[in-house]
Amino acid sequence: MPYQDLKFGVFLATSPTNDGNPANALENELQCVQFLDESGYEYVWIAEGRSPGSWSITSAEDFISKAASRTKNIHFGVYMASGHFQHPLKLADRIVQISQMAEGRVTFCIGPDAHPSGSAITERKSTVQQNDVFKNIDVLLPLLQGKAIIKKTSLSKSAEAKLESARHLNNMVELNVASQISPAAARTAGIHGLGLLSIGATSAGGFDTLATNWEIGERAAKINNQKVHRKNWSLLGPVHIAESKEQAFENVKFGLDAWLAYFREVAGISIVPLDAQDPASSMVESGLAVIGTPGDAVAQIRRLQEQSGGFGTFLQMAHNWADGQHTRKSIELFARYVIPEFQSNRDTIKA
Repeated sequence: MPYQDLKFGVFLATSPTNDGNPANALENELQCVQFLDESGYEYVWIAEGRSPGSWSITSAEDFISKAASRTKNIHFGVYMASGHFQHPLKLADRIVQISQMAEGRVTFCIGPDAHPSGSAITERKSTVQQNDVFKNIDVLLPLLQGKAIIKKTSLSKSAEAKLESARHLNNMVELNVASQISPAAARTAGIHGLGLLSIGATSAGGFDTLATNWEIGERAAKINNQKVHRKNWSLLGPVHIAESKEQAFENVKFGLDAWLAYFREVAGISIVPLDAQDPASSMVESGLAVIGTPGDAVAQIRRLQEQSGGFGTFLQMAHNWADGQHTRKSIELFARYVIPEFQSNRDTIKA
């Protein structure tokens, strides 16, 4: 299999701030987006959230309007984790507005809120939230095409709705479905011919189901006279690299424990076993994360390609395992030594 012509980006999601200052966290993320743009990354995904009370970005519109003015080329992805409790008309309206504010440099992904508090707010179980998302996509797509709809969902009653602003879109916006382990997201992507964002691609369950989920999506597309393309499939995984493996492990001592505690206490997810003596080593050994050298990152991406059969974009999960200086260095090393390994006509980026 040729390991060429992948696209690369970073997925900015919530994580604990080291100084507890949300304003500083937002400014740091804006500077990170600028640096990614200058370093030649194609994508930066913005994960907005509302439920946990600790997300630094709760409005993609506001963040992107600021970030777009500071950047030139980078394409914004918006992960709308709250899509399960927004009316489809309101969601479509937001999508059109963000597209216009970012001058077309935007892709969207719809998915349920993975945090337990999201279920508490809406009083709907996570499985029901997921079904809500997939049903609302049936309404969302016609709206984005400027069509009038009369369809009933959990949030949309039978009254006619039409998005007048959609007629100002030059092209249909690019829409993705968020996938974890269940094949439901891949099936929905296939039914509508949409892209797929595999959030848990490097987790044990997510990694094992990559190929089968894609096959399910392809079958659903064929049945519904749609097409799905691997170039529209993005895989997500955490990475921190340095000049040596020893240095990388030393760097992540800065914030890894706080990051793991956040997921354990807020999201209800145990990233590593509670009795793990060395969480960093445990994450590397399981294949969940890269903590090492550029060569280790290359090996991880090739491993994902072999397991999946091929995909279009690799996204690094943003985190604050290391301090700002070493995080920036990791981004530089990735751009300089990892990205060129997968792009046939790209010059090495100078750090």
